[in-house]
Amino acid sequence: MAKILTYDSTLRDGEQCEGITLSLEDKLRIVERLDAFGIDAVEGGFPASNPKDIAFFERMRTMPLTHARLAAFGSTCKKGVAAEDDRGLADLVACGAPIVTIVGKTWDAQVTRALQTTLDENLRMIRDSVAYLKSQGLEVVFDAEHFFDGYAANADYALACVREASQAGADSIDLCETNGGALPHQVEAAVAAVVEALPGQQVGIHCHNDSGCAVANTLAAVHAGARQVQGTVNGIGERVGNADLLTIIADLELKMGCVCVGADRLRQLTGVSQFVAETCNMALPAHQPYTGAAAFAHKGGLHASAIARFPEAYEHTCPASVGNTTRMLVSELAGKASLVAKAASLGIDLGAYPDKVQVALDDVKAREAQGYSYEVADGSLAVLLQGHLGAFRPHFTLESFRVIVDDHEDTGARAKDAMSEATIKIHVGNERFVATGEGAGPVGALDSALRMALARFYPEVADIELVDYKVRILDENVGTDAITRVVITTRDKQGSWGTIGVSENIIEASWNALVDSIEYGLIRMGK
Repeated sequence: MAKILTYDSTLRDGEQCEGITLSLEDKLRIVERLDAFGIDAVEGGFPASNPKDIAFFERMRTMPLTHARLAAFGSTCKKGVAAEDDRGLADLVACGAPIVTIVGKTWDAQVTRALQTTLDENLRMIRDSVAYLKSQGLEVVFDAEHFFDGYAANADYALACVREASQAGADSIDLCETNGGALPHQVEAAVAAVVEALPGQQVGIHCHNDSGCAVANTLAAVHAGARQVQGTVNGIGERVGNADLLTIIADLELKMGCVCVGADRLRQLTGVSQFVAETCNMALPAHQPYTGAAAFAHKGGLHASAIARFPEAYEHTCPASVGNTTRMLVSELAGKASLVAKAASLGIDLGAYPDKVQVALDDVKAREAQGYSYEVADGSLAVLLQGHLGAFRPHFTLESFRVIVDDHEDTGARAKDAMSEATIKIHVGNERFVATGEGAGPVGALDSALRMALARFYPEVADIELVDYKVRILDENVGTDAITRVVITTRDKQGSWGTIGVSENIIEASWNALVDSIEYGLIRMGK
């Protein structure tokens, strides 16, 4: 069984998808989840391109990983510049990532027209860049950009480029199907040629989905000898997206007898897919292969009657193997087992109360039907489960809150510099406390007021910080009456967690998510 290395580029290529912007906390949480899933390499982005990525690589220096290794992305040195004098390569060396991935041109037309340099100078840039990074003790992946266009136009030159990278010491040469226009038979032939030309060299594949063939092209490359696969979670990426790394992993493990993350971790596939979709504040397509809600759903009468007797007739693989379920025959046992395992990861021994498990599971499902999504809300899930076990005691109760948004303008109809003020009245034990807080927005004002009120009773709230806030309208077709989902990310000195609120009223949804964030934060501190 061939071991295929997995390389995730969600944090770079994925973030280039229209409509997706990840916060620093989003990126850190995705790395944490991919590490637990068993991804081998996680690409974090350009280490010095913007303040967020600079902060990301700084935070990653102290973030422990159990399996994955961090990769930084850059390019070969500039034309006419020695590798040791190139600022971009210096940033890669300084960022602290053990893997550096540099992209270089392999299509002769790109070299002469885009780089506006000579073919020989491009070979020098590739050779010197790889050799310099290796001399700094780094693992080097060479991304051969536009390789398949280059191979079709001038096979000798495309092979010369990857040969230079190999001879300079590249640990992996990943062939990039940058335009997304190649077909599987073309990819397989080109990869086979590289594998033959570079015996002993690890070869990888990086595909885009412009012709709908990204996953198929990746599998064809593996069939031809590639041993590292690149992709993004759910296939998000520029234009129509990248190869979906999760689909690739499932296909390789279940269809081609390869090992990527292993059978046990493969059962996390659907959870990982949902987690990243929610973190990106996007809906996971129902028809996503393996992980979508409709991936194993059966509606036709013939299918419905046959599926109970012969599931293989309409399910190409067992849904449980990828953490999904048959929609008509949801396995209560599998559902219970998943919830018990999730509870255990939160420090809650739900399995010790078998009479409570089904009740809790039914509650979770009912809430998710209302719009909740606990994949990104560990804090809210922990509070909910503790409530079912009778172990949750609220740290405070709400009497009332009021939010005022105020703006005065004399320059036209558009508002600017609006400020919010929130007044809350809470009870802690037999004591009543009233506090007023201000913020740029209503949620910030509520957060400020709540902390002010609680600090007298729980000074530990000073160590709890709200770091991200996301809103999604779940049924936009009903206009202002739509259900709103709010997800808040909160952090203390030990890590971060998510909480969720759902309501037709965005302030109510925000308040409920905020309450869970504080409640769970105090629970984590042993209060």
